[in-house]
Amino acid sequence: MNSTAVSLPTNDIDLAPEYGISEWPDTVSLYERLAALVRQPIRPIRRENMTTVLEYFQEKCVASLRVSEEASRVIPGGVQHNLAFNYPFPLAFTEAKGAYLTDIDGNRYIDFLKAGGPILLGSNDPTVRKHVVELLDSCGPVTGLLHEYEVKLAEVVCEAMPSIEMFRMLGSGTEAVMAALRLARAYTGRKWIIKIGAGYHGWSDQMVYGMRLPGTGRREAIGIPRSSTAYIQERYPNDLGALRRTLMLNRLRGGTAAIIVEPLGPESGTRPVERDFNRQLQILCKEFGALLIFDEVVTGFRVGMGGAQGYFGVKPDITVLGKCLTGGYPMAGGIGGRSDVMMLLAGGIGTTSKRAFVGGTLSANPLSCAAGYFGIQEMRRTGAAVKAGRAGDRLRKGLDGIIERLGLPFVAYNMGSIVHLQTSGVMLMSMRNPLKVMKEAGPRKHMMEEMGAAFSAHGLVTLAGSRIYTGLADTDEVIDDALNRFEDVLKLV
Repeated sequence: MNSTAVSLPTNDIDLAPEYGISEWPDTVSLYERLAALVRQPIRPIRRENMTTVLEYFQEKCVASLRVSEEASRVIPGGVQHNLAFNYPFPLAFTEAKGAYLTDIDGNRYIDFLKAGGPILLGSNDPTVRKHVVELLDSCGPVTGLLHEYEVKLAEVVCEAMPSIEMFRMLGSGTEAVMAALRLARAYTGRKWIIKIGAGYHGWSDQMVYGMRLPGTGRREAIGIPRSSTAYIQERYPNDLGALRRTLMLNRLRGGTAAIIVEPLGPESGTRPVERDFNRQLQILCKEFGALLIFDEVVTGFRVGMGGAQGYFGVKPDITVLGKCLTGGYPMAGGIGGRSDVMMLLAGGIGTTSKRAFVGGTLSANPLSCAAGYFGIQEMRRTGAAVKAGRAGDRLRKGLDGIIERLGLPFVAYNMGSIVHLQTSGVMLMSMRNPLKVMKEAGPRKHMMEEMGAAFSAHGLVTLAGSRIYTGLADTDEVIDDALNRFEDVLKLV
């Protein structure tokens, strides 16, 4: 298996201009650097500098603190979603436009969170907004009945994604994964599902198994009966030998229904797969009669119009789409795949044919489908994925230079517009060394939280202080401004 930095293979060269990943990371070298980061003591922001960072929130974010305190009285934990958590308290935002966010106190930030990935065109894109407003004026957001934009959206998804012949809209990525697992079991008549370890596939009972850190099993499965995860297995990314052994064992126990993977690697490439890994997965699935499920909730359209499957030249049997599908508008999720597989989701009441039941009153509502249809059209027209990928390349190269100049052990890498900046290494730990996890996970996590706070105090909104999404609105000027801000933060270490 080739693990070195390479351009697209020969049969992908004609597709290269459509994709935002200019070069796949050298995974061997990258994992060596990440392992070195995890081995050494953490390098947090110096205490006197952290005091200054916290003063920003106390002095400049007074209204956000008020809203946060009010939220904590009526919302468990004070936030509805983990993305909204920010140390020392969540910031409340009132405006999103292009490359920027503005909080309730009037502070402006460069938006590298991108709502967790779906904002590729830039926040509140005016072209998409115009069409959505027109639809709301004429139809409203939901009818509960068939609407033409359901068909239009399904058509553009089938046209763009190489493996998708039919498409079914749902309400979220979590719902779509649930439906994909049910569909795989219904089609194959088998029970076992193998997930590539530490991947995030939503919060359903089954997929909480082995979440975040590889080898954690049911660690996060609070309130979930063991029976719900009884047929879920987890295998480390890039370990094809262990995966084959599991498939062979499952063959003796009725067979494997599906393997589900984030095609860049778990947690949007936090643990990158080797360049040929997905092709090898496809070969194994064909050999053992299992379906291959690509979770493209983040990568769909962000990597390119054909998603990660187009970039890698691999056709999964089922593709999961989520927030990427509508560019940040609500009720975004769906699954697509081969017609013979997808027909098991045929709707209707009282049918006697075999089917996997999937529902959702607000799924495929006119608002979401129109936003998705016009958003995808605009992504194609502007070449958004490629331009966002170039911005990611520019940002990562700049971060590499800063890290080298300052003599820091931190590691920056990217897959196009998905940029990772690992400073504490907490996301790279695993249960292969449980004592280290028990001893160091807490301090490393807190260091990452402090780093995220320092980024915010310098006008940068990131995902947990370690993941950065770029988009069409991130011009060279925006990226260069951001690099100056990142350097100011890293000088505080």
